[in-house]
Parts: sequence; structure tokens; C-alpha cells
Amino acid sequence: MTLKLGTRRSLLAMTQSQMVADGYTDATGRAIEMVGITTFGDVTKAHLAQLGGTGVFVSALRDKLVDGEIDFAVHSLKDLPTKRDERFTLAALPTRHDHRDALVGAHKLADLPSGARVGTGSPRRVAMLRALRADLEYVPIRGNADTRIGKVTSGELDAVVLASAGLTRIGRDTEIAQIFEVEEMLPAPGQGALAVECLADRADLIAFLGVLDDPRTRSAVAAERAVLSALEAGCSAPVGAFAADDGQTLNLTAAVVSLDGQAAVRKSAAGSSSDADRLGRLLAAEMLAEGADRLMGEHSH
Repeated sequence: MTLKLGTRRSLLAMTQSQMVADGYTDATGRAIEMVGITTFGDVTKAHLAQLGGTGVFVSALRDKLVDGEIDFAVHSLKDLPTKRDERFTLAALPTRHDHRDALVGAHKLADLPSGARVGTGSPRRVAMLRALRADLEYVPIRGNADTRIGKVTSGELDAVVLASAGLTRIGRDTEIAQIFEVEEMLPAPGQGALAVECLADRADLIAFLGVLDDPRTRSAVAAERAVLSALEAGCSAPVGAFAADDGQTLNLTAAVVSLDGQAAVRKSAAGSSSDADRLGRLLAAEMLAEGADRLMGEHSH
């Protein structure tokens, strides 16, 4: 039986999904057929910041799962809404790749001239970049990685910020001028991780897909997403989070930054890997107690 894997049609999504398909075939010998699906997020002209983590790249794939047209789907984890949908289960979270953000262009951030134009569609990246360089112009852009990098090549922008993992996956990492360490720029919760999703009632399939699951990635991203989930209710400011699981301890850092980059609440905590969700929620509660929800101010409008 050939299994059908649903994926977005972008080069990055197809590349990521093919890596996952190859992983299953190598591990089990099962043939996997890729099914490309166009999602609302691929066709809408709205800026993704306005759409939020509402699953614009996810719902079309989920519809195909429900219809039985595909057996499982591969998503970028950061595209998945934090709110659980009981119809589906995350059968595998394969080992995460690089979680960091990268600057593509001719210069490092520090070397860009004042007023240089930097493109990114992410309020989180803008807020964190402004904290580092308030004198640059941040331009909202969207489109796939090729389109965004093309704006630098053409001279329309001086640089763009993209996820390091994605650039590496599509072979464009040679164009990276700088990779931001977590101390400079906290990634989006789940950044660099992929999610393998199927229907919750497919017990046979869940067992099969579980062969690519990485427990350390699972606990780390669970903590990051718990922070995001707990903050989403009380705070619309940009959120960054990163957790690392060494097998014993889970170390979690999260930050909420005002859109002008001038104020931030940044907290770290450590706990047991088995308690990832609770660790994330506790940290979010501490951040809200320190005023994370007030960081939007008048800059949100």
C-alpha cells in the first residue's frame, strides 16, 4: 500500500515533505506518494501578520485528511494553530533542524547603513530587529523564499530575514550573511521543526508514523508552544521562544517584545522534559505578571 502524503506546493514545503517521505521509506520500505495541495495562505494577498496563527496553510491539508484523499500531512510546526483539534494527532515530530533566524544580503545587520531596507513579514522579527537596530527601515513582505531573496538581488531591499532551516533545505544557505543567535533574536515557537499529522482514529498509521518521532524535539516544542498558547489569550505582542532538551532537563527561554523594540519581557526556566507543557504555561504566567500584555501600547495601531 502506497501512503499519500499531503503538502503545500511551495518549493520549501515540497522539499521538506520529500525529506520526511524519504525518511519513512528508508526506515520502513513503504512507498510514499506526494500530493501537492494549494492552501488559502498560498493564494491570499493579505499579509500573514493580519492572518495570525490561524492555520491558513493548514486547513486545506486537514480537509484532505478528513476526506481521505491523503493519509498524512507534513506542516512547518510554526504554521499549526496552538489550539488542539481533536480530529487530528501529531503522529511524529522529526528531529528539529536549525531553529534560528538568518539575514540574507551582502552585509551583517551591524554593517548595514542607517536607513537600509530590511524585509520581513513577521512582527516578531521586526520587533526583535528594532531592538538591535532601530535606525533601519523594516518593510513587510510575503511570498516564498525565492521571491523574498529576489528582492535583495534586485536591489529593492538591502536584506531579508528568513528561517535558517528553510534556507538550508532549499540550498540557499550560501546567501546567508548572518545567523542570529537566540540571545539576539528568539525564534518563533516551533521554528525549524516539522509536524507529521494524521487523523486521530488511524491507530495503525499513528504507530507507523511514530518511527520518525524525536522525543527531545517533541518536549522542546511542546514547551515553546505552551508559552505561545498561554500568551495568546492575554497578549498580542510578538512572542519568541526556544527550548532545548538535553535528555534530563528542559531549558526554556521566552520573550515578548513591543513592536517598537523598546521594551521586552524576557524570562527563562528549567524543568523536567516530561513536564514541558506546564513549564511553558508557568513561564507565560510569570511574563504576564511582569507586564507582557502591556507591551503593545500605542504601537499596535
